[in-house]
Amino acid sequence: MDRAEKSQSSFMGFVTVKGARENNLKDVSLKIPRDALVVFTGVSGSGKSSLAFGTLYAEAQRRYLESVSPYARRLFNQMTIPDVDEIDGLPPAIALQQQRGGSSTRSSVGSVTTLSNLLRMLYSRAGDYPKNQSIIYAEGFSNNTPEGACPECHGLGRIYEVTEQLMVPDPTLTIREQAIAAWPKAWQGQNLRDILITMGFDVDIPWKNLSKKDREWILFTDEQPVVPVYPRYSAEQVQKAIQNKIQPDYMGTFTGARRHVMHTFANSPSQLMKKRAKQYMRSNECPLCHGKRLKQESLSIKFCGLDIIELSAMPLAALHSLFKPYAVDNVDGFTGNVDQKNHPEKRIVAQRIAEDMVARLEVMLDLGLGYLSIDRNTPSLSPGELQRLRLATQIRSNLFGVVYVLDEPSAGLHPADTEALLRALDRLKAAGNSLFVVEHEIDVIMHADWIVDVGPGAGSNGGEIIYSGPALGLKEITHSQTRNFIYGNRNISRRTPRIATDWLQLKSVTRNNLKSLDVQFPLGVFTSVTGVSGSGKSTLVSQILVELVSKKLGLKADLADDEYISDLENNSTETLGGEITAGIEKIRRLVQVDQKPIGRTPRSNLATYTGLFDPIRKIFAASPEAKKRKYDAGRFSFNVAKGRCPNCEGEGFVIVELLFLPSVYTPCPICSGTRYNPKTLEIKYGDKNIAEVLGMTVDAAWEFFKSEAVLARGLDIVRQVGLGYLKLGQPATELSGGEAQRIKLATELQRTQHGNTLYILDEPTTGLHPADVEKLMKQLDKLVDQGNTIIVVEHDMHVISGSDWVIEIGPEAGDKGGEIVGAGVPKDFSKLAGSITAPYLEKYLRRN
Repeated sequence: MDRAEKSQSSFMGFVTVKGARENNLKDVSLKIPRDALVVFTGVSGSGKSSLAFGTLYAEAQRRYLESVSPYARRLFNQMTIPDVDEIDGLPPAIALQQQRGGSSTRSSVGSVTTLSNLLRMLYSRAGDYPKNQSIIYAEGFSNNTPEGACPECHGLGRIYEVTEQLMVPDPTLTIREQAIAAWPKAWQGQNLRDILITMGFDVDIPWKNLSKKDREWILFTDEQPVVPVYPRYSAEQVQKAIQNKIQPDYMGTFTGARRHVMHTFANSPSQLMKKRAKQYMRSNECPLCHGKRLKQESLSIKFCGLDIIELSAMPLAALHSLFKPYAVDNVDGFTGNVDQKNHPEKRIVAQRIAEDMVARLEVMLDLGLGYLSIDRNTPSLSPGELQRLRLATQIRSNLFGVVYVLDEPSAGLHPADTEALLRALDRLKAAGNSLFVVEHEIDVIMHADWIVDVGPGAGSNGGEIIYSGPALGLKEITHSQTRNFIYGNRNISRRTPRIATDWLQLKSVTRNNLKSLDVQFPLGVFTSVTGVSGSGKSTLVSQILVELVSKKLGLKADLADDEYISDLENNSTETLGGEITAGIEKIRRLVQVDQKPIGRTPRSNLATYTGLFDPIRKIFAASPEAKKRKYDAGRFSFNVAKGRCPNCEGEGFVIVELLFLPSVYTPCPICSGTRYNPKTLEIKYGDKNIAEVLGMTVDAAWEFFKSEAVLARGLDIVRQVGLGYLKLGQPATELSGGEAQRIKLATELQRTQHGNTLYILDEPTTGLHPADVEKLMKQLDKLVDQGNTIIVVEHDMHVISGSDWVIEIGPEAGDKGGEIVGAGVPKDFSKLAGSITAPYLEKYLRRN
């Protein structure tokens, strides 16, 4: 029976939900089949994630944790108890959500998938040891353990030093004139200078005139003497005060400049401070391990003539080919590698480990991840890549009777890779599991056994079940926006592609898998750069292009995401070659609209980032009552003492520490979560106070402030990029990468356009329903019509078909990619021979 023809009687059992009210869900009740692929879809913000994750997964987790000791519960990232009356027939659940890869480069593909454990065991038990060397246990092959880490660099692969030249860039300055740039600029810097005065150092002669002994002590000492401090005293007055035993202002502790830099870099919670400290440090490859991070004894053990670091650097596809002969016990494969005669047990170990390795790798290769390597650090992975790695691990776990809840597993996937993803999901289902998938991708929705369409709109306009049933039944639901993209005959009218005003030409670019590549981008038009996952398109556009254009415009390219990558361990790949040879004179400005968070704390939100909060506060300050009380706009900021709640200091919540349980965040008992003090909340615009306005969705605020032209325009732009469902005060920490990216785009769209700006976006459709993609395209087209250039990295066929120019990088991923497969206008490109993308584009153009 075709999956689209399945009836309700075809399913073995159902999960029954009654009265779900989580977030915007409106007391919904429905039945969902088990042992099936169920897709939850609907426009962005409709409530589908609230149903799949916030209700079903949260309840499954709650039931499981009830059987776990209170102490063990602390190890779980516990979700809140869902607001639902009853759920029956719900099996245990595992969530595979979109998430970034962690903060440390010590976490890698190998650690996420446990492939590193297999390799360490292989080298320990079946590696070729030098003569007379004793056995090294598995932990001796990890740079994260004392047994394995190189003693010189402590497993980092690099040596970090702080030099006088870096810390004192201008030796003609005096210490009082802040010659020691590495010291803090504010009070602490002055404090350290005052301490030097007490200690008898001359802070008023040029640094270069100090003795070498004094310079080295000030910069490099690890001593921390505590001395009396007399601020604003001259050197002579300080000495008299000490002799006369005058009470000092305080006792100050001295810290050498190097010690300050290293301590700040290692311990400061502020990424800004870490970044500042790093500029006074120089890193070099470790001279002992040459960047390999391990002890020499561990590196001396080989398998197939390679040490474990060399093997870990190979693409997963190459590893699969290497281990295949061992897995089938091919005698020839063992020649010269394992001493079969003297150590037959090594052959058995190698065969068993290779068998497991090959089985795991085959799943990853089928998911389109063959271009990754075991040593690839997780911060450099996209959320989609990380989710597919975790999915591959689950497929090998052979669990039965589990519900897997997945969050847009097709995110970042080329249509060719989506086919492999669907095969992997079918394998999990065939093993006796249920799959609840939140998705927007049409091919995944059409592959489902059962569709739950949530809507009809977003935010308060959503939260209802439009349809829940076998896939084919959605065809009859004419008011479903999802249905219109699958079954509707939309007859999209396509405009003639724009003609480029000029070309931006890049020559001999080299980075990652791009080797001496020549490429040209049309200017004054909309260009989509596509290709399979790992082909090199993001490297070309979001890294090389941004770097080269920034350099030409005199800007600093912000390529490293400091919040997620520890600089101390960050050996990020650099652009090794390439230049812009023509077209740069046509670009006045560069804007990279990426998916990095818009803020690191709940104090940053949609309203503050977009600048909409400024006119809102001015409107409140202009009210008659506010004027009467002489309240200015600052009064209505929750970051300013005069307006915020004194108990929670404008956070809106307080932390309750629970023994053996995770800390609980609860609304502030004084302000009830409003963030403001009572006097501030007495001021109203219309019938709303400032806290109530921050609690409104963008859609509601647009209606509410319609008479305020400037504010209404800004709110409308946020609506037009598909974010009308978000609340104005939605904390930055609660936003997805795609939402953060569209907030940045909305902020940019509010600017007065002067043309000649190059906009670069990496997968802007992530997390968007096709209906929202259409809204996004209208906004991007407006930017191009105003004389700007847009280059996007994309897989979405709606975006690619609506582009003026298409460039494909490939033909495959990793070492088999990195080349220009072809380029052209969409209609011509869809017929391009040898292109993996072209058949999917041709199919889309035919269907629409």
